[in-house]
Amino acid sequence: PNVKKISSHISKKVADRLEELFKEDRAAFESKWDDIKIFIEYGMMSDEKFYERAQKFCLFKTVEQKYFTLEEFKEKIKPLQTDKNEKLVYLYCSDAVEQHSFLAASKERGYEILLMDHPIDSHFIGFIEQKLENSTFTRIDSEIIDKLIDKGDPLSSKLDKEQEDALRKIIVDSTADKEKFTVKFEALAVTDAPVIITRNEFMRRMKEMSATSGQNFYGEMKDHFELTVNANHPIIGKVLLEVDPAKQHQLIKQSVDLAMLSQNLLKGEELTEFVKRSLEVMNG
Repeated sequence: PNVKKISSHISKKVADRLEELFKEDRAAFESKWDDIKIFIEYGMMSDEKFYERAQKFCLFKTVEQKYFTLEEFKEKIKPLQTDKNEKLVYLYCSDAVEQHSFLAASKERGYEILLMDHPIDSHFIGFIEQKLENSTFTRIDSEIIDKLIDKGDPLSSKLDKEQEDALRKIIVDSTADKEKFTVKFEALAVTDAPVIITRNEFMRRMKEMSATSGQNFYGEMKDHFELTVNANHPIIGKVLLEVDPAKQHQLIKQSVDLAMLSQNLLKGEELTEFVKRSLEVMNG
């Protein structure tokens, strides 16, 4: 019991000092955030009383290098990042370079994106998600842009069920690792990509947490991705009208490879073939 009292006393002293530093010179506190965040986040997850006090000075960092307290960020994103069920959606990325295409699309919508690039962040996200009322954290590459924050305003699809089934067969026949992907169709804007590959938020998060905690159950599971076909994209319509199976295959394969490239999944022989095919297309 004495050890717990001492620990609690130290925790209070640390929290008091951090809050004091935050209030005295916020700019200086923000400049040190990258160095101290791991200790603060770990303390919040380990000690409930520290969490209660740390809410005042724990910061969220965006990809724009701006810092917000939990309450400040909540109020900032509420107008645009509340979904049809009145749930607040905190969007984040773990690598602004690798996830750039998804980041760019999110920025075009005016969304604020958090940068969560430390190994502890996968654990902290799960923790803070349970603390914040009616809120969820979603990585920007876990879903197509229109589904990241579902507003309940679906577009109409240009494809019927028979056309979707025909396209699904072409896609499966054109995909090397068929078991890695689940194919689905969505009615998206014509300006969106013809094919988009995303990673399931729950499974990816569990694998990341397993990797940092030493647990192997989720870590040993194979990666699985959703391959979303934009039912309204002109290229998809062109595939259906194409009578030459070889050209159909080329159009689909090129679209899928571009989607894989955006997720850093195209490597080795597949990447070499993509470059070769791209040159052939450019040469007519």
